[in-house]
Amino acid sequence: MINIAPGIVCALLAVQLLPREQPDVRRAGGLDWVSLAMLAVALTTLEVALKEAPERGWASPLVLGLASLSIVSTVGFARRTLSAARPVVDLRTLVDARFAIGCLLSFVLGIGLFGSVYLMPVFLAFVRDHGPLAIGSIMLVTGLAQLATAPVAVVMERRMDARIMTGLGFLLFAVGLGLSAFQTPQTDFDEMVWPQILRGVAIMLCLLPPTRLALGHLPPARVADASGLFNLMRNLGGAIGLALIDTVIYGRSPVHGREIIARLQAGDVETAQALGIPALLFESRMGQPIDAGTTAVLAPMVEKLALAEAINEAWALIAILTLLALCIVPFAKRAAPSQAWGSKPPTCPQRRKRLTSVDQIRCRGSARTRRPWDHATWNRTGFKPPSTSP
Repeated sequence: MINIAPGIVCALLAVQLLPREQPDVRRAGGLDWVSLAMLAVALTTLEVALKEAPERGWASPLVLGLASLSIVSTVGFARRTLSAARPVVDLRTLVDARFAIGCLLSFVLGIGLFGSVYLMPVFLAFVRDHGPLAIGSIMLVTGLAQLATAPVAVVMERRMDARIMTGLGFLLFAVGLGLSAFQTPQTDFDEMVWPQILRGVAIMLCLLPPTRLALGHLPPARVADASGLFNLMRNLGGAIGLALIDTVIYGRSPVHGREIIARLQAGDVETAQALGIPALLFESRMGQPIDAGTTAVLAPMVEKLALAEAINEAWALIAILTLLALCIVPFAKRAAPSQAWGSKPPTCPQRRKRLTSVDQIRCRGSARTRRPWDHATWNRTGFKPPSTSP
C-alpha cells in the first residue's frame, strides 16, 4: 500500500514530462501474431516451471511438461522470427558480439539483483523474525547507496571505457554478495551494512556500462528491438536466479538440519553455540536422553540455523556466477570513437586537402566554421571552396 501514492505521482509526472509520440495503429495489422503467441507461451510456461520446480522437484511431471512446452514454443518462435519479413523481435542482433556479451552480462546481473533483493527478506523474516517495517528499514541501506552513487556513476560512464567500468562494477557486486555468505542466526543490521553498501554502489556501476556496451554502437533503427531484448535478458536472469535460489533453500535446508542434529549428538560444542546454547549447559546435558520438551525447544533453533546455512550457500552461488561474468568482459571489443556514446564528431582537417562530400557536410556543421562559405573564410583556413558547377 505504501507504493500507491508515489506510483500515482510518478504516473502523473510521466504524462506531463515525457516526450509524446503518436502511436502508429496501422503497424498493428502487420504484426506476426503467431510468433507473438509462441513467445507468450514460451515465457509463461518457463516462468511457471521455474516457480513450481523448487517445491515439486525439477523431475516432476508438471515441471517437465511445462519445460518441454516452453522449449518447443521457443524453437518455433525463433524459426518463424528469423524467416519473417517483419519479425516481432530481431533475433539477428544477437549475432553482434558486443550486444551478445551485453545481454549475457544483463542476464547475470538480473540473477544477482533479484536474488539479493529476495534473499535478504527471507533471512530477516524466517531467521531473525523481523516484520515488514524492520526489514524495509534494514534494506534501505542499499537504496541509499544507489542514490548516492548515481551521479558519480553517470560521470564515470561518460569518461571511462565501458569494459573497465563493467569489470569494476561486477567485481564489487561479487564481493558484496560474497560477504553475505557468512551470516549466522545472530546476523542483523550491523553486519549487513557494508555488504549492502558495496552492492548498492556496484549496482549503479553495473547498470549503465553493459547498456552502452550492448546498444551504444547499434544503428538507431535497431536500438528499439535490441533494447527490448536486452531488458528481457535481465528479467529472465532474475526469474531463473530465483528458481535456483529456491532450489538451494528447499533442497539444502533439510540436509543441513540432519547434519546439525548429527553434530549435536556427537557432542560438537561449536554447533551448540551456533544454535545459541551455552557451552556449559550443553556439556552438562551431554550423553543424557533428549526428552520431548528439549526437542520442542531445539527444533526451531535447528531449523533457523539450517535455513541460514542454506541461504549462505545461495549467496555464494550468485557471487560465483557474478565473478564468472567477469571472464567475458575482455572479449567485448572497444567501440570505435565514432560509435561511442558521447564522442565528439570528427572535426575538419587542419591541413590543406581535398574534402569529400561527407567532410564538407561535417565542416559546415563544426563550431569553427559555422558561417557562410565566403572567400575570406577559405583563405584563412586554407581550404579550397567546393565547386558549385554541376
